Amino acid sequence: MYAENVQMKPSIYSGHGKELADGPENVLAFMDRLHGESVGIFSRLTEEDLKKKCLTPAGIPITISKWLRALVEHEVHHRGQIYIYLGILGIETPPIYGLTSEEVRARSEAPRRSEETP
Repeated sequence: MYAENVQMKPSIYSGHGKELADGPENVLAFMDRLHGESVGIFSRLTEEDLKKKCLTPAGIPITISKWLRALVEHEVHHRGQIYIYLGILGIETPPIYGLTSEEVRARSEAPRRSEETP
């Protein structure tokens, strides 16, 4: 959808059901194919393109650079949803930046009393 819009094309989003890809292997292959296509489109954008406006699926004009930032924010939103659901199910999630918060705390130096902020 984002790649369509930055090319000044309307969104042709048709949903996200099993009819697109069924089963883990097919879903991953489908994701990899569309990701590759999207990266190809995004990599051809110039500095001048990033300043142009495209239309969102709602028909709202938005600067392409801002639309691409919204893509990242959208991905972060979904990652958060996945982590919440996994937590509810009691499934440990992998750390995003290499360490869990508990590991960062364990490796961090405890502040001295004089350095603590009120």
